[in-house]
Amino acid sequence: MNTIIKQRRVFEYLNLLLYAATTISLIALEQKVVGLTLLAAGVIGLLFCSKEFRRNIFLIYVCLAILFVIPIGTTTALPHALYMGVGLVMVVLLPLLVTKKIYKNDFIKFPSLREKGWDRRRLLYLLLTAAVAYLLIPYMLRDTNSYPNWYFENNAWSNIQAYVGLNAVGIWDELFFVCTVLAILRRFFTFTVANVAQAVLFTSFLYTLAFKGWSVVVIFLFALLQGYIFKKTKSLLFILAIHLTVDLVLHLAIIHLLYPESFPYFLT
Repeated sequence: MNTIIKQRRVFEYLNLLLYAATTISLIALEQKVVGLTLLAAGVIGLLFCSKEFRRNIFLIYVCLAILFVIPIGTTTALPHALYMGVGLVMVVLLPLLVTKKIYKNDFIKFPSLREKGWDRRRLLYLLLTAAVAYLLIPYMLRDTNSYPNWYFENNAWSNIQAYVGLNAVGIWDELFFVCTVLAILRRFFTFTVANVAQAVLFTSFLYTLAFKGWSVVVIFLFALLQGYIFKKTKSLLFILAIHLTVDLVLHLAIIHLLYPESFPYFLT
């Protein structure tokens, strides 16, 4: 019996490697043949894993397939935004509903946004986040030439659309990568392994979305940090506040780089 359990654990770790390879090839690099082959291998490989692992990790593979099918980009124009929005909602709701209604487990939880006042450390962390983002993001976007991926007209309506879209994706990032993918992976692996695995998907998605070059290193580290902060605080509101603080600076930096005369308040 112990031998069988050990063999299953080996297959589960091998399956995690297949998940990572699938994520990078299918989502980040958009290599259809290689990515779909790895996806199929991962799903087949689940047959050699424990039942609980098999049916929960299968949900992540389904989400990968959905993310591959939908158009990922920064445009807010219809029908692209509608197709992408529907797909993103699906990959959050599907695992949640299946785990709760069919599997009858509590792997995925979205903590309440109702919290009491924050202590000084959280407020200072938000200020530090804003400061680092202010210094880093404009330089990163310019040096990697990522900012044109967010092109929009220089008027109030276009700015509002772009900002709302950016924040919507930011909120989705935390609901899916941290509250869903990380939550499932933590049930079968150590936190460190699970956090790295969710960060690979987080980074792959944002690479496809708009971030290029060495910015993936920054995104990967940010994803790891968000997962770690969520583990320590168990606060969805806090990680959302961090992410949306970064997104505010990101939006202003994009305006600065596209239309310098409209927002000339960065050092870059």
